[in-house]
Amino acid sequence: MIAISTDKSKLNVPFIQEFLKDIYWAAGRTIEEVQTTIDHSFCFGVYLDDKQIGFARVITDYIVFAYVMDVFIDEAHREKGYSSILIDAMLKEPKLQYVKIWRLATADAHFLYEKFGFALLARPERMMEKVIK
Repeated sequence: MIAISTDKSKLNVPFIQEFLKDIYWAAGRTIEEVQTTIDHSFCFGVYLDDKQIGFARVITDYIVFAYVMDVFIDEAHREKGYSSILIDAMLKEPKLQYVKIWRLATADAHFLYEKFGFALLARPERMMEKVIK
């Protein structure tokens, strides 16, 4: 049975770090860095029969803005609809119902997020970033 939880005490941080350390958007992230990101985010764990198989986190002020990050389902459990269940739970989370602007970045999962109303930026020329390497 699949379950989504926002209880950070249930998160398997070594599992999360093991996945993230090799993925393009988080390559090299240490377990200490993963813990810090968890500590400062609203987190979602995905569990199959009480074993963690996925994760996502949201950085938010709970009213104006939310940024979705580090969304993943373990490779052994993909193509079963679990990522859709996760995104649906995230968007229906009662504590996030007042958020007006949701954003995320993806290189390869547009099809997933489009199902939930995400679209390319209407005015990307207004967006700026600073990347420190």
